Amino acid sequence: MKNLVFVAFFVAGTSLFAASPAEQQLAEAIKAPNLSVVHLWAPWCSNCQAELKSGGWLKTVKEHPDVKFYFVSVWNSGEDGKAMLTKYELAGQPNVTILADPGPRKGDDKIKRFLDLPLSWIPTTWIYKGGDLRYALNYGEIRFDVLNQMFADSKSEW
Repeated sequence: MKNLVFVAFFVAGTSLFAASPAEQQLAEAIKAPNLSVVHLWAPWCSNCQAELKSGGWLKTVKEHPDVKFYFVSVWNSGEDGKAMLTKYELAGQPNVTILADPGPRKGDDKIKRFLDLPLSWIPTTWIYKGGDLRYALNYGEIRFDVLNQMFADSKSEW
């Protein structure tokens, strides 16, 4: 009986923390059979700005039209950063979706998990195929040659 009570409490406890609309949308989108890239970023972040200024994201998005890219602005009070992505020509790309988490940059309400993975630094980039996480780059700026290799590896049969 004690275990049953614990399970009921656990289920009730986890349902109190509803995923944001962006997270709910992505939870379904990453199940697609092709590659999906979830890029967590913010326009105020200097590392994120450096990635955009390098032109690496635009080149990568254009070179991989079969990959869906999800740019999710986090820790940005619900702002999606579309103006900055437009400046770097990413907003108009057919394989790019722009989303925003509603959470603040600081404080107790700042998200610490997204898609059930820890989020402690931005930029953070995750690569999915068919709902399976293939790579999680949680350290900061992307090296685009490495990202391209990860795409090739993720597309191969294991």
